[in-house]
Amino acid sequence: MSEFQAFSLLESIIDRISLKGYKQPTPIQKECIPALINGNDLLGIAQTGTGKTAAFSLPIINNFARNKIAIKAKSTRSLILTPTRELASQIMQSIDDYADGLGLKTKVVYGGVGRQAQVDSIALGLDILVATPGRLLDLIETGDINFKALEVFVLDEADTMLDMGFFNDVQNIISKLPKNRQTLLFSATMPAEIEILAEAILTDPTKVQITAETVTIDLVNQSVYHLEKSDKVPLLFNILQKPDYEKVLIFCKTKYGTDIIVKALEKASITAASLHSGKTQAVREEALQNFKDSNLRVLVATDVAARGIDVDNITLVINYNLPEDPRNYIHRIGRTARAGKSGMAISFVVENDIRQLNNIENSIGQIIAVVTEQPFHKEFLKTPTQVNKKVKKTNRPRARTRTKNR
Repeated sequence: MSEFQAFSLLESIIDRISLKGYKQPTPIQKECIPALINGNDLLGIAQTGTGKTAAFSLPIINNFARNKIAIKAKSTRSLILTPTRELASQIMQSIDDYADGLGLKTKVVYGGVGRQAQVDSIALGLDILVATPGRLLDLIETGDINFKALEVFVLDEADTMLDMGFFNDVQNIISKLPKNRQTLLFSATMPAEIEILAEAILTDPTKVQITAETVTIDLVNQSVYHLEKSDKVPLLFNILQKPDYEKVLIFCKTKYGTDIIVKALEKASITAASLHSGKTQAVREEALQNFKDSNLRVLVATDVAARGIDVDNITLVINYNLPEDPRNYIHRIGRTARAGKSGMAISFVVENDIRQLNNIENSIGQIIAVVTEQPFHKEFLKTPTQVNKKVKKTNRPRARTRTKNR
C-alpha cells in the first residue's frame, strides 16, 4: 500500500505515482502536500532533488481535477515560474506524468524556441502553465496571456532567479497577478531579498524547511586531486578508465571549456555532450535526454545550464573547475546522491584554487581528502582551513546581468 494514499489524492494520481516506483513520500512531500491541499500559502526552503516538484504539483493536479471549471481564453488557473528552460521542461514532464488521463490542459513556455505554438495553447485556456520569466513577460506584453482566472502561483528556485538577474522580471510578473490567490515560494537559501519578497507575497504561510546539505555531504564520497592545469584532460581520461563510473556529470566554468572537454572525450571514444546556454534548446534537450537514457556516458555542463538537472543514477560528479560560490559546490555534488543513494565527487584543484577550496571546506564544515596516489599529483603549500563545526550560511555574489538561459 502506498503511503501517498494518506493524502486523499485521486486514485488515478496514486496509480501514476506507483507506476513511477514511488511508495513513500519524501520529507518535503509529507509536510507540503496536506497544507497545499488545504489551500495554505507555503514557504519551502529546499533544493532540487528533495522531491519538491511532486510536493507542489500533486496538490495542484488533485485540486484542479476534483474541481474542473470552464477555462477562459488566454487564461490559466495556475502559474509555475522557474528560472531555466531545462527545469521548466522537467517540471512539465512530471506534471504530465502525474496528470495523465485527468483531462487537464497544461503547457510549458520558454524562450529559444518559436512562440506561436505556445500562443495557440494559451489561447485555448490552461489549467497549469510552467514558464520562464523572459518568454512569459513577452507573452504578457503582447496580450497573449492574462491572469484574471489565476488561482495558484508557484515561484520555484527563487534564489536562483536572483542570482541569474531575473529578480526585477519576477517582481514585474507578480505585479500582474491577482491578489486573491494561493502562493507557494521555494528557495534553497533565504538571502535578504528573498525574505522581503516572501513577506510581501505570502499570507500566513506554512513554512517547510528541508536541510539537504548535511545529508548530501554524508552520502557523497568527496575527494580532491591536486594537479597542474595542463594535466586536467589526461587526469580525466585516467579517471574515466574505471568502468564503474557509468554516468558522469562534469562541471566546467565556461561554455567554451565544456565544448573543448567534449571534443577531447569524443576523440578518446567516450560518448559525451555539452550543456550550456550557447546551445539551441533542441540540442540541449536532446543531450539531456540521451544522458538520462544512458546513451551518453558523460555530460559536461556549466552551472547555469545545469540548474535543476534531475537525473537518476549519476555515479560520479567531477568539478573540472571549482565553483566561485561555495554553495554551488553543494548543489553540484548533490547530483550524485539522490533518493538516499551514495555517490562520488572529485574536484580538480590547481594551485590558484586553494583559496576557493578553503572557502568550500569552511562552507561544508569539513576538510576534503586529497588523493595523492594519482599519476598527476602536485604538492602545494596549502594554507590551513578554518573548518566550522556545521554548515554555515555564506553571502553569495549576486549576478545582476540576465543570462540567455531563460
